[in-house]
Formats: sequence, C-alpha cells, structure tokens
Amino acid sequence: MAKGRRSRMDLRREAEALEARKQEEELEEIDDEEGDDDGELDDEADIELDDDLDLNSEGEEDYDDEDGEPRRKKKKGLKKAAAKKLATKRARVPKEVRTRAVWVVFDNASKVVEKFPFNQKAEAEAFLAKKLEEKKGTFYINLVKEEIKD
Repeated sequence: MAKGRRSRMDLRREAEALEARKQEEELEEIDDEEGDDDGELDDEADIELDDDLDLNSEGEEDYDDEDGEPRRKKKKGLKKAAAKKLATKRARVPKEVRTRAVWVVFDNASKVVEKFPFNQKAEAEAFLAKKLEEKKGTFYINLVKEEIKD
C-alpha cells in the first residue's frame, strides 16, 4: 500500500465498528427512556425476595446455583418494555424460471442450425450426420437448457 492509504478491509472494519457503536447508543437511549426520572434503572425496585421460598421435592429451600441466595421473583405489574427490533433486510427471492432441455446443432461459428426436443436425440444426431456429409464444415450437437416462455 502507498504511504498514508488505508486498505478496504481497514475502512470496512472501521465502518462496522461505527455502526455497532450507533446501535449500542440507540439501545442505551431506549433503556434511558424507560428508566426512572433520574435516568437510572433501579434493579432492586423491579426484583424483590419472595417471602414464600419455593421448596423442592425434599422440602428444602431452592437456592440459586451461582451465589447461594434464594431465588427472586419480579414484582407483578412492572414489566420492562421490549427493546425495538432493528429492521432486517429481506433477501429478494429470485423469480423461479422454468427451463426445458433441448438438443441444439451448432455450426463452426457456434450459430444455431437446428433445435430438437430432448426426447428426439436420435433425430438430432441423424441431422448432424447429414450436415457433416453434405457440407465440408464442422458441426456439433450440444444439450442446452432454454427458458419456457408462457
């Protein structure tokens, strides 16, 4: 690379990083709008210890595996709004084109001399043999798929 120039990959990485930062900022703005007046979310207000701890089959209290504290339940009525989903681009599905196979006899310049349906290969080979006998040119046969026009 010439001095002072950046590669396309570097530019692309920078653009992707910038895009990721913008998405994070949008998510933070959405979270800030849902929070309290002071702009902070109070996790303890949303979650409280359950007075009636769940008991497992042996009659023992259920504890969280990680820190050994009793399980917590969320207060009823306080639900966080789901973050906005970013619009996803739909991939365009190409229109399905129906094709059929045909035998085509070509001349030396690859110009079409004659076409035959797929099930008439014998006729196509006979036509090719006839052309090779009567003219001193080069002819060949090839299977081609062509679009069916309705």
